[in-house]
Amino acid sequence: MPTRRQLLQVIRIQSELAKLGLDLGGAMQFIVEQTLSLIDADGAAIELAEREDMVYRAAAGIARPQLGLRLKIDQSLTGLCVRRGKSLLCKDVETDTRVDLDACHRVGLRSMIIIPLKHRGIAIGALKALSAQPDKFQKRDVVLLRMLSDVIAAAMYFSVKYSGDDLFIKATHDDMTGLANRALFMDRLRNAVALIDRDKKVAGVLMIDMDGLKQINDNYGHRVGDAVILEFAHRLGKATRDIDTAARLGGDEFGVVLATLESPESVESAAARIDAVNQSPFLFEGESYQLSASIGTAVIPGDGVEPEQLLDIADKRMYCVKRERKAQLFSA
Repeated sequence: MPTRRQLLQVIRIQSELAKLGLDLGGAMQFIVEQTLSLIDADGAAIELAEREDMVYRAAAGIARPQLGLRLKIDQSLTGLCVRRGKSLLCKDVETDTRVDLDACHRVGLRSMIIIPLKHRGIAIGALKALSAQPDKFQKRDVVLLRMLSDVIAAAMYFSVKYSGDDLFIKATHDDMTGLANRALFMDRLRNAVALIDRDKKVAGVLMIDMDGLKQINDNYGHRVGDAVILEFAHRLGKATRDIDTAARLGGDEFGVVLATLESPESVESAAARIDAVNQSPFLFEGESYQLSASIGTAVIPGDGVEPEQLLDIADKRMYCVKRERKAQLFSA
């Protein structure tokens, strides 16, 4: 049986989850992060079934680099869990013929638990815990993970019940701005890399950090700060094409996946468009606020074809821009 400490942690998780409201994407990410300490796992993920694929929609620990990854339902152990609607326990991937051994080696896992997530009686995804050790998980860990799966199932039910959006929209979009969330952003980035590799064309990615949001929150309050975020998200959507993916990655951090482009220079042009739409001040309740953001770019395939590498490059370039702006401000 689970320990008293673990049961109290499940209760705390339920309480914290209630504060997230109808933000299903945030709820799923919160659950996988809490799974790590709850059962001493090295990684955790939630995969949702989308047509013929299982897609990583939330990930933590050693599973985090897999966020947005797509695997064929009939070629993964998680897909088997969803098809059967039953929990699965893999004690050692080296001896379990059901697993994709190469994929397990890439993640660095040796054992795992997979629990189906059911929405209105149908298994539509799975919650799984991963360990780098063989035979890591016990029956009580399965019991605890089932408790968390029930919590996620409830979050799914209420997210859809009290909004006009379907489950996919709630799971893949930022609840506040309506932009794509990090999971969908990573999904689209992986897809862009795959298409570029196939078609031998060019794509890009932008990492964007709003300037001055902390000062606005400190000086005028979070209600004004939230209004500024919403306006920035609206302008970001206007500055990007329909085939691009604009996302809120968290807090004041945004990103854009630029689909097929004419040339590598088009990535810088996209960043310039975002700068341009933020030139005009934002008027809110009689006050004027200036919007601006530091933007870092990466070109696919010029800067690489690994999603994590591309994000790291764009992120570093974004911080270089931010430092340069601060230096100019202090020298003025």
